[in-house]
Order: sequence, then structure tokens, then C-alpha cells
Amino acid sequence: MRGIPLLLLGATLVSCAAPPPDPAASARSAQRLQELIAGKVAGPPQGCLPLLPTQGQMVVIDDQTVAFKGGAGKVYVSQLSPGCSQVGLGNALITRRTGSTLCRGDIAQVQNLNSGITVGSCTFGEFVPYTGPGA
Repeated sequence: MRGIPLLLLGATLVSCAAPPPDPAASARSAQRLQELIAGKVAGPPQGCLPLLPTQGQMVVIDDQTVAFKGGAGKVYVSQLSPGCSQVGLGNALITRRTGSTLCRGDIAQVQNLNSGITVGSCTFGEFVPYTGPGA
């Protein structure tokens, strides 16, 4: 009789496991990131993103990675916490900032553009700047 609750618990845990990542999608994401940072060198991570013109500057790499294009070819890459898994499906990543910068820990929401429904939320990680050598 004791085995049934343990069996049910095990079945519940297995059913919650995420499916394995799609290798083709992972390869596309890695290629997209490499294209953005090709020939650039990573700098020390920053807690906040400097003020950038935001119109069309964010590039979604995958469900947990976004990049921001800055001036002079600089690119900032940030890892998102779990929760924004649908950002790569054509939904919008919406941020609500109180100041003029975007910082680690700021909340982003994934919003379906057709319905306006929020389908996920996450936080930004540190922003790693990539610049050309000698810049």
C-alpha cells in the first residue's frame, strides 16, 4: 500500500519534466548569436544596459537569450530567467521601466500580439557587452 503513493509521486514528477531541447533550434540560436557577436570580444558583465535607442534594437536569440544592438557595432547579450519560454514564438517581450535604463532583475512579460494576453514573465540577467577588438 505504501508503494502506490510513491508511484504516483514519481509519475507526477516525470510528467512535469520538460521535453529535451530541439537540437535544430539550439543550432539556429547558436548561429544567430554567433552572427551578432562575430569578431567581437566580450567585456565584463554590466548590471544595467546603457541608454540605447530601443526601436528595433532588441534581437531574440532564443527563449532565454536576448541581444541589444548598441552604437558603434556594440552588442549587449542578456540571459532571461525561466518564464519567457514563448518569446521565440512571435510574441512580444514587453518591459516596463521606471527609469531610463534596463537593469538586471527588471521584469519582462511575454505578450501575445493578437489577443493582448500575457503568456509569461521573466527577469533579465546581467548584460554582457561585445565590442570590436581595440574598441
